[in-house]
Formats: sequence, structure tokens, C-alpha cells
Amino acid sequence: MNRNAKKNKLWILIVGITLGIVNPSLLKAQESRKAQHVVLISIDGFRPEFYLEERWPAPNLQEMAKSGARALGVTGVFPSVTYPSHTTIITGRTPLHHGIYYNAPFERSGQTGRWYWESELIKVPTLWDGVREAGLKSASFIWPVSVNAPIDYNIPEFWSLEEGYEKIEPIREKENPKGLLAEMELNVLGKLNERTFNGDYLNREDRTGEMAGYILETYKPNLITLHLIATDHFQHVEGREGPMVRKSLAATDRAIGKIIEAATRAGVLDQTTFIVTGDHGFVNIRTSISPNVWLVEAGLMEDQPDRGNWKAAFHTSGASAFLHLNDKNDSETKEKVQAILANLPENESKLFRVLNHAELVEAGADPNAVLGLAPIPGVTFSPSSQGTVLKPAKGGTHGFYPDFKEIETGFIVWGAGIRENVEIEKMGLVDVAAVVDYLLNLKMDLPQSKLPDIKK
Repeated sequence: MNRNAKKNKLWILIVGITLGIVNPSLLKAQESRKAQHVVLISIDGFRPEFYLEERWPAPNLQEMAKSGARALGVTGVFPSVTYPSHTTIITGRTPLHHGIYYNAPFERSGQTGRWYWESELIKVPTLWDGVREAGLKSASFIWPVSVNAPIDYNIPEFWSLEEGYEKIEPIREKENPKGLLAEMELNVLGKLNERTFNGDYLNREDRTGEMAGYILETYKPNLITLHLIATDHFQHVEGREGPMVRKSLAATDRAIGKIIEAATRAGVLDQTTFIVTGDHGFVNIRTSISPNVWLVEAGLMEDQPDRGNWKAAFHTSGASAFLHLNDKNDSETKEKVQAILANLPENESKLFRVLNHAELVEAGADPNAVLGLAPIPGVTFSPSSQGTVLKPAKGGTHGFYPDFKEIETGFIVWGAGIRENVEIEKMGLVDVAAVVDYLLNLKMDLPQSKLPDIKK
């Protein structure tokens, strides 16, 4: 900005304050922010090696990691699955505190297929709340647990359980404001349908990036949150090193490049910070365990969709399993399950460890579960209540207790307010919220979230 332009801007501000058009306190808050725009990107199944190793096709991510701040590994939550993890990102709290314990809640009358979709289920303030309270604007695209969230431009992750209901209309029904998706279809996306916005194909990543880029360029919100899913989908199918995993990462990197270009076109790149993180890493699997088979054989539940006349049931979430009792005070049933676990043959018992209730609480997991089963790498738990206990498995999964390298996720922050070439040895997923809070000067109460050493 040249000297005359600066003088003109100052004169406009003085006149605005004098006439009451500009609020001095809001102006002061704006000046104290390190960034005017923060783009918080979650890559589902994001692994640190995607940006630390040049063998992966991710030039945007690798350039951002080199010139900004990058973590060698990020410790997630338990279970390390999508919905609890994303809610930890947006709240800076563990599932114990924010209340999103799994992807799908445990339903006492049998699992219906519903997930934790509605933001009202979150028990603590979110970054979206903090942005609104600060008088700022937010946008979000396909973020878990964001239906009805206090977001100005919102395309939430949601789907219908009704038979034959196509995937786009349920999202359209939950959008805010009404007509937002149609506006983006007209101006940038083209018509969305099962062919053009489908998780089985990489064009979904392009569309999500185009949504975020369009809203950034057109409406310039202060916080954008978006969720990219392709790397998760194909790691489930192929494992960590499959050919489609590489292609999906390239598509994700391309989507991020679209948003960077949009910031450049809008003239706000120098005022923008990009945060790229994930929800979990990935682990190749070879064996599946069905713990509900043990309970059926012991007469503690029935092999029925509603569990029949049940006293105990294991709720699986990713690779792990959590024991729930029909009567939380039923100590007799709890002891029976503990006896079953203590007397398993060695070829089964060696595949997992048992976490008691106190250990679950310490890990920040579901306090309603009596105990948890955390498998070793290569093993996953299944909700099945029939057949053999041990079954072969393939592909990859997550949901493990987050205490080993492969299940860690990644973190990059690049742009306004961030020092260059910073390497973070280790951080927690709870810490991402503190980075957003610092950049936008939200001044939220984040007791579990600590800011890494990234300040410029």
C-alpha cells in the first residue's frame, strides 16, 4: 500500500469513527488479530509422512510445511475416529468433555445407523461459537457434527437413513442460508448429484475445495472449516500404501491449492492463515475380533438387531470396542464379562488390552462405558454377534488407542502470524483450537488446549 493510500484509509477510519459508523473497539480487536482469515482444513486419515516425505504427491502441503510450521506427529483422542476427533479440533477438548464419544452413539435398542450429526450434541463451546461471539463470520463445508451450528455459511455433513434417499438433498435441507448450495452450483460447482459429488470418486475433493474457495473469495469469512475425505476412504479399502491412496492425496492437495488461489484472487492471501490437520492416522489390518459373540455365548445378549433381552453389549468404534450395560449398576454382569475376558485363550487375549473405567476417563473417552478393548496394531474389533470370534480382515482402519506412531495424525500451519520453518516435535489434537484462538484473538476458555511455539 502506497503512502497516499494509507492516508486515505486513515482518513476514512477517522470519519467513520466520528460518524459512529466504525466501532473503535471492533477496530482495535481487528488490529490485534494475527490473521483476518483462518482456513482450517481437516484431511481425514492425514499422516505426517504425506508432507514430511517427498515421495508423496502433495506439493502444496509440502511447500506449506517447509515454509510454515509442521508437526512430526499429533496425538489424537480415544477412540481415534472421525467424529470425536473433529469435535476435539473444533473445541480443544477430549470426548469426555465435549460429549461426542464415537461416530455413532450407542443406542440401547439397537443401532439404527444414525451418527452424531447435530451440533446441539456438543457439550462445550466451539470455535464457531467463539467466532460469532467476537462479531466475526464463519463458513464450513462437510464438517462432522455441524448441523444447526452457529455458522454463517454452512454445508454440513449429513445423510438420510431413509431407503432410496439420494445423498445431496439431505445436505441441501440442512444448509445455511437456504439456497447456498444452489448459489455455488450456479457460480462454480455445476449441478451436484451422485456422479459429481460422490465419496467413491475424487471429484468430491475438487468440489469441496471449490466451495471453500468461492465463499472465501466472495464473502471473506474470518474462519472457514472444511473436511476432505478421500484419503480416509481409500486407506480403508487399500491400506496405507495403495495406489488410490496416492491419487486421493494428490486430489486433496489440488483442492487445497484451489483455496490458496482463491485467497490470492481475493487479495487476502497475506492476511490469511492455513491450518491443515487430520483426525487420525491409519493402520493396516489382518484380523477382526467379534467380542459380542462372547456375550451371546454367555447369554448376556442375543444375536438380534435390537440385542434382544440384553444385559451387556460391546459398541465398536473403529478398531476399538466399549462395553455398555443395560443397567449401569449391574455389577454381576460386569463381573461376568470381566471373567470372560480374563479366561480367554492366549491366541485371543494377546490381541488386545482391557481398559477399566478409570483408564477410559483418564484417556478422555466415553464415561458411560464400563470398560474398553484396545487392540494391537493389525487387529480390529467388529460389531458382529455371530460366526467365529476371529475372522480375517484386510485394508486399513483407525480407532486405536493413540499411543503409537502409525495412528498419529499431522499438522501444518502456514501464513499470517506464523514463524517460518518451525518443527514441532509433538502436540495433541486438542491443541489445534488454541492456534485458531491465537490467530483470531477469540479469547476463548480452552483449558485442555495449549498453543505450540509458532508465534511470529
